Amino acid sequence: MASKIRVGIGYDVHPLVAGRKLMLGGVEVPYSKGLDGWSDADVLIHAVMDAILGAASLGDIGKHFPPGAAEYQNASSLMLLAKVRGLLDQAKWKIGNLDIMVIAEEPKLKDYLDSMARNIAQALGLSPAEVSIKATTNEGLGFVGRGEGIAVQAVALIESTRFEYKFL
Repeated sequence: MASKIRVGIGYDVHPLVAGRKLMLGGVEVPYSKGLDGWSDADVLIHAVMDAILGAASLGDIGKHFPPGAAEYQNASSLMLLAKVRGLLDQAKWKIGNLDIMVIAEEPKLKDYLDSMARNIAQALGLSPAEVSIKATTNEGLGFVGRGEGIAVQAVALIESTRFEYKFL
């Protein structure tokens, strides 16, 4: 029996604006600004979706949830993530683990990381131990360092659920 393993990388960035909630990993983080975007603009989940879809060669989130489509306006990214899980199941892949890095000067996120990991794990049918989320700053450099936006990088390891039998 042979197993096939693949890795995908996701990256997303959204600008911070006044008048929106800050949603990260399905958690509303108290802050004076939120992320701008068509859905709830949860940049963390968007990067995770792209990592998963890329690993499975299923395109990207724009292909499956196009910006400007009325049904996705203000949509919960956790709901979209659950749909990505369905696509992965149909393609006969399962997630081994996720490693996620949030890059933001503010707000400080350490008190929310465990809740974010639990939300993502639940949407994907994983254990929270299979979802690693870390946060760092950009040391004052660039648009993130100036507090103009938040960026996220994500890596997904997936494994085939198709079994191949080889006879000698």
